[in-house]
Amino acid sequence: QVQLVTSGGGLVQAGGSLRLSCAASGSISSINVMAWYRQAPGNERDLVASITSGGSIRYGDSVKGRFTISRDNAKNTVYLQMNSLKPEDTAVYYCRLQGRSSAWGQGTQVTVSS
Repeated sequence: QVQLVTSGGGLVQAGGSLRLSCAASGSISSINVMAWYRQAPGNERDLVASITSGGSIRYGDSVKGRFTISRDNAKNTVYLQMNSLKPEDTAVYYCRLQGRSSAWGQGTQVTVSS
């Protein structure tokens, strides 16, 4: 079983920054994709960013230029550096691992005040 533990959420003012971390443990395949999704009340769960074990990155249009995804394969950890935060970034952020085994992390609340 794969377990994902997410941390780093919180309350921040518009224009501020937060860094989310997601550490995976368990039977993790060497080839995988780790991603961040977010879901605001009443909205779909949308892709924020993804990164493969080989380093290929994709961003959602709304966060391009502001967010940076990275990973440490040795630590099985993915990060999301969020800069220039906007109130519309307010959501629950979820970590996702896709591979031979897939899992969702527990969401962490990010709230951006105006």
